[in-house]
Amino acid sequence: MSAKTQASSHSGFRRGHGASSEAVEDYAKAIFTLQRRERGPVGTSALAERLGISPGSVTAMLKRLGDMGLASYERYRGVTLTPAGERVALEVIRHHRLLEAYLAEALGMPWDRVHDEAEVLEHYISEELEDLISSALGDPRFDPHGDPIPDRELELAAREGSPLAELEPGDAGTFARVSDSRPEMLRYLAERGILPGARLVVRERQPFGGPLTVQVGAETHAIGGELALRMVIARDAG
Repeated sequence: MSAKTQASSHSGFRRGHGASSEAVEDYAKAIFTLQRRERGPVGTSALAERLGISPGSVTAMLKRLGDMGLASYERYRGVTLTPAGERVALEVIRHHRLLEAYLAEALGMPWDRVHDEAEVLEHYISEELEDLISSALGDPRFDPHGDPIPDRELELAAREGSPLAELEPGDAGTFARVSDSRPEMLRYLAERGILPGARLVVRERQPFGGPLTVQVGAETHAIGGELALRMVIARDAG
């Protein structure tokens, strides 16, 4: 039994292929993501919105996660994952991002489609297949959208940066990552050759959340306010 499998079994949760197992993994992943964004406990309303279900259903599931030792939930204060719950979340995140990388790099699937495919497959791949995919890709550190992939020990590298929306004219940096939840935005970027690793310079920004004009290579492009919030830029030093 691998160290990761042992960790899951000690928490009272064993990965499986049933709807119940999938729900546990989906909740753990959603809580982990929101917890990092909000830097604290996650409210039931935010969790319900992310998962697309009713707050009442969320509350019942959080009590179950608490009984399993995966989360700590206090009414009116929110939920946080326990160390065991974080391991469950990181395991499914590793599967998801490795699958995205494999679908994009090995199979040539457009980066705006890999997220939805990985959402389905992430619950079903074995530890052995996970390792084979990772090895075949050269143990990638980042997925196609620039998000870090947890390593085999479930360590997640930090990737710092600022939303493009916070940059001012004259600011420059490297496009580090982008939220993969809006495929149409990914298509817009891909059609213009704006992919993670691209260097850009902000040339102009309109007031009141209006678009930014950025230069990528010899081309200039308009980036709307909502998309600019989802793009993370590693600013140049100095």
